[in-house]
Amino acid sequence: MALSRHTKHGRVVARDGEQLLLRCEDGPHLHTPAGQAKPGDLVRVRSGDDPEIVVSYSGTDYPEPNTELYRLSEERIAGLRARATVLREIRHYFAEHDFLEVQPPTLVPTPGLEVNIRAIGAGEGYLITSPEFAMKRLLAGGLERIYATSACFRAEEVGSHHNTEFTMLEWYRGWAGLDEILWDTEQLVRRSVQAVRGKDAALVDGREIDLRGPWRKLTVSEAFTTWCGFALLGDESADELRRKMSVAGIAVGETREWDDLFYLAFVERIDPGLAQLDHALVLVDWPSALAALARVKPEDPRWALRFEVYIGGVELANAFDELTCAKEQRRRFELERTQRRERGLPVYEIDEKFLAALEEGLPPSAGIALGVDRLAMLSVDSDEIRTVCAFVGDEL
Repeated sequence: MALSRHTKHGRVVARDGEQLLLRCEDGPHLHTPAGQAKPGDLVRVRSGDDPEIVVSYSGTDYPEPNTELYRLSEERIAGLRARATVLREIRHYFAEHDFLEVQPPTLVPTPGLEVNIRAIGAGEGYLITSPEFAMKRLLAGGLERIYATSACFRAEEVGSHHNTEFTMLEWYRGWAGLDEILWDTEQLVRRSVQAVRGKDAALVDGREIDLRGPWRKLTVSEAFTTWCGFALLGDESADELRRKMSVAGIAVGETREWDDLFYLAFVERIDPGLAQLDHALVLVDWPSALAALARVKPEDPRWALRFEVYIGGVELANAFDELTCAKEQRRRFELERTQRRERGLPVYEIDEKFLAALEEGLPPSAGIALGVDRLAMLSVDSDEIRTVCAFVGDEL
């Protein structure tokens, strides 16, 4: 902090004798003399002069826990500045590569149907859980290189890396595949973190995670062998998967469904393993049971053409080689509706306009969803999503 030399304005955070600590637009500043100013006052100051009190604070013991200055710590302000830098780099990158920015709807008649996602109702529709359906309709209409940064909403997703409302970056390339999407991802993530930190490395728990490409790849089956101690075949029954997990010492309890067992093993064994890596990792070839809107591998339909990016254990992005067959997509939607019904979850309607777009014809395409909040977190070494968000749910 440096003493103010020119006219500044800000709020008095603390007073120590004749010295004031101010929070100004460009950061903390010290000013003397203090004059009659006290913590909480909004002041205008000029070097060497008593501060002009513009708004006198009427409370006591400033900053109190219920004040905005208390809520917005210096760490959080740094996080918000980093977030703004990341968003700027995102737009620069896509402008340089001739992508069109689009604005998908926030309120939709029906959300995604994946069993692990809980939508939030709004009026006669739902807040989007992802802009995916709308963006693929744009692909079908001829917009073949598009991106969007969207506010998305998912119920029951609250934690250090989750907030009910979060910012999703999605982009799609028509007439392209996962290799092109991964190249975009490597460049974009590296550039964004470098713009904040000046280095090609993210920060997680004080450790630098190397972002230089090409990023290493590992199949999901190899990840299970490495960290769970057994091979995932992709087509084994739920009972067989339960048995393998039990032998490996993973407590399965009453968990019965294949997907629930998969994620139980993943969270208990693979997530901690990923967190120890000092480099970015791309997990490829996901089980076809978790294909969602991705194509399966023609040469081995046990696995889907899907990858996820992990940096220091943080799940950052999820990419699909997009399924373009309307008949197969309808079959998957119907299966997900049945699974939701059997598990006592809300059963949403199928998005018929999305399926009609697939019938119209979607070019061979690939797309990805990337968490903007998490990317900002990786640039400032924060394990709390609130550090890079102006507001989170418990502050509203």
